[in-house]
Amino acid sequence: CSCCPGWSAVAQSCSKREWKPLEDRSCTDIPWLLLFILFCIGMGFICGFSIATGAAARLVSGYDSYGNICGQKNTKLEAIPNSGMDHTQRKYVFFLDPCNLDLINRKIKSVALCVAACPRQELKTLSDVQKFAEMNGSALCSYNLKPSEYTTSSKSSVLCPKLPVPASAPIPFFHRCAPVNISCYAKFAEALITFVSDNSVLHRLISGVMTSKEIILGLCLLSLVLSMILMVIIRYISRVLVWILTILVILGSLGGTGVLWWLYAKQRRSPKETITPEQLQIAEDNLRALLIYAISATVFTVILFLIMLVMRKRVALTIALFHVAGKVFIHLPLLVFQPFWTFFALVLFWVYWIMTLLFLGTTGSPVQNEQGFVEFKISGPLQYMWWYHVVGLIWISEFILACQQMTVAGAVVTYYFTRDKRNLPFTPILASVNRLIRYHLGTVAKGSFIITLVKIPRMILMYIHSQLKGKENACARCVLKSCICCLWCLEKCLNYLNQNAYTATAINSTNFCTSAKDAFVILVENALRVATINTVGDFMLFLGKVLIVCSTGLAGIMLLNYQQDYTVWVLPLIIVCLFAFLVAHCFLSIYEMVVDVLFLCFAIDTKYNDGSPGREFYMDKVLMEFVENSRKAMKEAGKGGVADARELKPMASGASSA
Repeated sequence: CSCCPGWSAVAQSCSKREWKPLEDRSCTDIPWLLLFILFCIGMGFICGFSIATGAAARLVSGYDSYGNICGQKNTKLEAIPNSGMDHTQRKYVFFLDPCNLDLINRKIKSVALCVAACPRQELKTLSDVQKFAEMNGSALCSYNLKPSEYTTSSKSSVLCPKLPVPASAPIPFFHRCAPVNISCYAKFAEALITFVSDNSVLHRLISGVMTSKEIILGLCLLSLVLSMILMVIIRYISRVLVWILTILVILGSLGGTGVLWWLYAKQRRSPKETITPEQLQIAEDNLRALLIYAISATVFTVILFLIMLVMRKRVALTIALFHVAGKVFIHLPLLVFQPFWTFFALVLFWVYWIMTLLFLGTTGSPVQNEQGFVEFKISGPLQYMWWYHVVGLIWISEFILACQQMTVAGAVVTYYFTRDKRNLPFTPILASVNRLIRYHLGTVAKGSFIITLVKIPRMILMYIHSQLKGKENACARCVLKSCICCLWCLEKCLNYLNQNAYTATAINSTNFCTSAKDAFVILVENALRVATINTVGDFMLFLGKVLIVCSTGLAGIMLLNYQQDYTVWVLPLIIVCLFAFLVAHCFLSIYEMVVDVLFLCFAIDTKYNDGSPGREFYMDKVLMEFVENSRKAMKEAGKGGVADARELKPMASGASSA
C-alpha cells in the first residue's frame, strides 16, 4: 500500500470490518472553485453589459436600417437620415427582401423598416401594397415614399419591397415579420448544404419533412418510450439482458435488412407509366434511398455479427457486472431521472447563452456602413467578449456534465461500500448532490476545464480546415486532419480518466490531480479487466442503442412507406433515427456510468481484500461467485490450453494477488 499513497485510506481500513469512505469529507480544489466563480461573474457581466447598452430592447423590439427601435420614440443620430423617428405605433420589423441572406455575416441583406402590421396575405403588385397601407395603416415602402406615390413614383422599384411580397407573420416575442412560405427557408438551407447540386432535391426533402411532421413527432416520442422501457427492463432482468439484447439485435438487424430489400424490390417492380413526372422523380429518389439503406444495413449486420462472434466468450463476465448494476438501479431509482435533470440544466444554460449571444449581436455604438444604413458594433477590448462567451459555453456545459458524473459516482460508491444495504441513506442521490455542492465543486471545475482546454484547439483546427477546404495542399490537409484526430482521441481518453477521477474523489475525498493519478494506477494495474469488462459492457449498451434505433427506424419505414407516392421520406427517416440514438444514448449513458464506477470499486475491492476473515469483499454475491468460478475455471483451463487460461486470467489475477 505504501507504493500508492493516494489509497492510504483504503489501505488503513483493510483490516477493519466496515469501511465507510464517504464519512471523512474535506473541500477539494478550492482555488479552482474560486476561479470558476470569477469566470461565471464575467459571463454575467457580459450579459449585463449588453442589456445596459440597450441591446435587449433592440433584440426584442427590433430596429430598422436607420437605428430606430420599433415600438418607441427614438433620439436623433448625428449624420444619419431618417433616425430619431417616433415608431410608437410601428411595432414590427419588416424586410423589403427577407430571403436575401448573407451567410458570411449572418444577417439579412435587406432594408429593414418599422411597420404597424405584417402582411398576412401575399401582395403581388404595387397596387396591392398600396391598398394594404391604406387599409391597415402599415406602409411597407421606405419612409421617404408616401403610400399615394407607390404606383406612380419611379423610385418604387428601389424603395418598395420585392414583388411578390410573401405572406408573413410576426415571430412571437421578437416582433419580426417572417415569411410563412417554406421556399424562403429552403433557399437558406441550399446555401448551407453544399453537397446538394440540384436545388429541386432540397425542396423535395424539406417538403417531405413538413408533410411528415406528425409522423416524425410520433416516432420521436416512441424512441423516448422505448428508452424508458429498456431502462426499466434493465433493472429487473439484468441477468438475462445480455442474451435478450443479443437475440433481439440479431433479429432486428436481419428483419430491418430484409424489409429494406423487400421494399426495394417491391418499389422497383411497381408500374411507373401512370404517374406524373414529379411523382416519377420522387419515386426514383425513394428507390435510390432504399438501395443505399439496404446496402448499408447489410454491411452493418455483417460487421455486427463478426464483433459478436469475437466477444461471445466474454459475455459471462458482463452478465455478472450488469446484474449488480441492475441492483444499483433497484436501490437507487432516482438514477433513471438523471438525464432529465442534466438535460434541463443544459437547456437552461444554452437558452441563457443564446440570448446573451443575441444581445451581443445588437450591442455597441451606431455606425454608418457603406450603404448608409446603421449597424451596431463594439470597439476596443470589449469586442473580444465573443471569445470569452464561447469559452464559457464549453466550460460550463462540461461542468454540468461533470456534475452529473460526480453525482452518479458518489451514489454508486455509497451503494457499493455499504455492506448492509438497509443502512443506505434515504436518498443516496440527494446525499451525493449534497456532498458535491459542499466539498467537490472545485474538483469538477478543474476536470471540466481540462476538457475545455482540449476542445478549444480542436474546434479552432476544425474551423480552419473548413475555411481552407479546397485551398490547402494535400500535406497541410493531412496534418490538419491528423491533429484534429489526435485531439479527439486525447479528449476521449481524458473524459474516461476524469470519470474515474471523480469516482476516486468520491471514495477518498482527494483533489483532482491526486484522484486522477490514483485512478490511473488502478486502471493500469487492471488493464486487461478494463479491456474486458468495460469494453464488453459498453458494447452491450451499444446494442441497446442499436435496438432502439432499429425499432424506431423500422416503425418509421412502415409508416412513411404509405407516403412514398407524394413525398420524399429520406430526410424524415434520418431525423427520426438520429433523435432515437440521442435519446437512447442519454438514458443508457447513465447505465454506462454505473458500470464504470462499479468496475473501479470492484478493482479497488479485489486489490485490498481477498475474501479471508478480516479482509472480506465488499462486492455483491454475484461478483464473488464469478471470482470463485474464475479461479476454478483458470485452474482447469491451465490443464486444457493456454488460450482458455489467458481468457480467464484477468478476472482471477486481481483477487489472487490481493
